[in-house]
Amino acid sequence: MAVDVGDLANRFGWADYAVFGAMLAVSAIIGIFYGCFGKKQDTNEFLMAGKSMTTFPVAMSLIASFMSAITLLGTPSEVYQFGFIYWLIGFSYFLVMPSAAYLYFPVFYKLQVTSCYEYLERRFHRRVRWLGSIVFIIQMSLYMAIVVYAPALALAQVTGLDVYISVSLICFVCIFYTTLGGMKAVLWTDALQALIMYGSMIFIIVYGAVDYGGFEAVWNRNVEGGRAQLIDFDPNPTTRHTFWTLIVGGYFTWITIYGVNQAQVQRYLSVQTRQMAVNALGSTSVGLFVLMITCAFGGMVVYAKYHDCDPITSGVVTKGDQLFPLFVMDVLGHFKGLPGLFVAGIFSGALSTVSSGMNSLAAIVLEDFIKGGFYPNISDNASTWTSRGLSLFFGLLTFALVFVAEQLGNVLSAALSIFGMVGGPLLGVFTLGMFFPWANSIGAFIGEFVSLVFMFWIGVGNQIAKTNHQINLPFQELSIAGCQNLTRIEPTIVPEPIDPGEPLGIFRLSYMWYSATGCFTVIVVGLLVTLVTGKQDVRSLDPRCLSPAVLWFQRWLPGMDGLGADFVDEEVGLKDSKSTSSMGNINPGFETEMPEKAVNGFTPDKESTKL
Repeated sequence: MAVDVGDLANRFGWADYAVFGAMLAVSAIIGIFYGCFGKKQDTNEFLMAGKSMTTFPVAMSLIASFMSAITLLGTPSEVYQFGFIYWLIGFSYFLVMPSAAYLYFPVFYKLQVTSCYEYLERRFHRRVRWLGSIVFIIQMSLYMAIVVYAPALALAQVTGLDVYISVSLICFVCIFYTTLGGMKAVLWTDALQALIMYGSMIFIIVYGAVDYGGFEAVWNRNVEGGRAQLIDFDPNPTTRHTFWTLIVGGYFTWITIYGVNQAQVQRYLSVQTRQMAVNALGSTSVGLFVLMITCAFGGMVVYAKYHDCDPITSGVVTKGDQLFPLFVMDVLGHFKGLPGLFVAGIFSGALSTVSSGMNSLAAIVLEDFIKGGFYPNISDNASTWTSRGLSLFFGLLTFALVFVAEQLGNVLSAALSIFGMVGGPLLGVFTLGMFFPWANSIGAFIGEFVSLVFMFWIGVGNQIAKTNHQINLPFQELSIAGCQNLTRIEPTIVPEPIDPGEPLGIFRLSYMWYSATGCFTVIVVGLLVTLVTGKQDVRSLDPRCLSPAVLWFQRWLPGMDGLGADFVDEEVGLKDSKSTSSMGNINPGFETEMPEKAVNGFTPDKESTKL
């Protein structure tokens, strides 16, 4: 039976607004507490929480930071329209977290960087660092705006929440507690918001399944509708979702976030000990898996509810992201306060992503462009206030970009894919530096630039091909046989189909392979350029810049004789005589005691300084 959206919107009452408002109020109070009553904030305290955090808040923040409202709304929509096979991506987390914990994180921990892009200068050159930083700033600024606007738009039609009011509340509450309370406020509000996300999503999905007739009934309905496929070993890289795209491609997609993303690296380095960060990553893999499976099963529950009256085809909603809010208001709207809990959970995802982004962008600009560029001798007090000002600036920029995102219309999904297209090249340049000691800065710069251009060519070409109907998404069959009173549907004249022609084969590449493609493009191009321009002299290379995996197998790798023997830490002003070609002679202090700051202008060899 068709649903009256107007009637559902009227169900969102004062109790729901109270629950939603309470979540915002508690977030603001946390910011006030750490900003006004906590430890006096210097730059380290504001950006890195004074390196005093423990496993629990960091693990919850790692989960919440990129489990945005888009994920919470998009996963049920994905399963409803394309099938349950998307659940396989959850297994990629169990590959990502050990890799992040033991291959990438130790490098950042040894160097004790504030901006992860500082690594690129120590390993390569300042220009490589700046290129990575600029790309990240553009990527994260646009992504934060979309994270705020997309759920506000999706919820507006179904709950009656005004888009501009909800966007304003989210942005300004986030600006308030992030600018006032710094990293500690961000981490503890993330922890609160993650709990709200879990609580609301699990309760709603379990209740919806029981209301339909139980989990078995939901599963059987999806089997009948062709949505219960668990696995597909199709090796074709153009097939949208398979075992390979979701687990292997998913690994590269998520390692860009949990391995080398500034927002996450900043959290790892805010803990008291290295083991706490490793424990947090282990907890995160389990937490993300549970949340992803829960949201995926939510899509099956939504399909069971609307299997014979598709809300999109019948015109009740206009896009897939509105399916889950529609389901919540339809099934739980008569329970006072529960829709408010759902809205609080959805916007908690937005808050956590934006607060993390604001804090990380402030760190990037301060460390990479102010301290690492035109004002290296800035005082700590000035750095602290600059950090606050930058956090405020990026919060206001997010609010302004919301109105740009509003004009994107159908291009909104294309803008979201930018996150994947940019993540691969950034992962590639870090991987090139950590795993290939011979790569030089010229290869890193050219490789990253070529990869960015290549990935944007593929991504934009894919979107144009979709717009021209050269590529059609594999939607599962939807029915409106059980609908009644379909007054929203208007007769349309269907023109004669025109053959749009075939797109270039590379444009059919599954979006789940974007990060892997971008990563390997950097590595291949970077190594080829290095081969032409002259390899890095490993004797002058800081061994801390290499992944532990390289040091484990150092004796079997060619050209590693004398690794770090001539390395000079210019800030300390001493040659590290303990760094030798023998793996056993590499200074054990690299594992635990590192200088708080590293040289900003360090370049390993003459060849790598010429760009």
